[in-house]
Amino acid sequence: MELQEDLSTADVVLLLSSVPERTSDLVHWLDENQLKYRHGPAFPTLGGLIAHLVDAAPRVDSLLRRAHLDGQTTADVRNAIDPGHDAELSRPLQEALEDFSRVRRRTVDLLHGWGKAEWDRAITDPRGGEATLLDVCRMVARHEMAHVVQIRNLSALLPEPQDLGPAPPGANGQ
Repeated sequence: MELQEDLSTADVVLLLSSVPERTSDLVHWLDENQLKYRHGPAFPTLGGLIAHLVDAAPRVDSLLRRAHLDGQTTADVRNAIDPGHDAELSRPLQEALEDFSRVRRRTVDLLHGWGKAEWDRAITDPRGGEATLLDVCRMVARHEMAHVVQIRNLSALLPEPQDLGPAPPGANGQ
């Protein structure tokens, strides 16, 4: 499926529900040094990318809930979807991935109950104009899938750990 085409509601829900699992599959084996490894000055760390996805999930969930349940018609959509890349992972990887999955299940459960009227509800972003909630979910799905690809590519390029052999006598203060 090409993500440039218009995604149906079923496609959007499927993609959104798969992002936490795909992310976990790609990174569950990483240690702290690998999460902090930076390929170059212009590259994010894997921990930073994961933190970005994890931080955005509750923002997106909140935006959709306020629009759906409270009838809110104005929201900072771009800030919810893309809160920035400044943060590093501030908690254990497994905990962050579990929180991401939990929040996303909650969001997907909300979306499963939507009919055409909910998907077509308009929300206005003061900086981005008007969009339907389906359009917002499409933006989220595309944005997150791009990060999944980025995580896959960066994790595939991690340097191999070097086996330097046994420590020589007297190393490490021995």
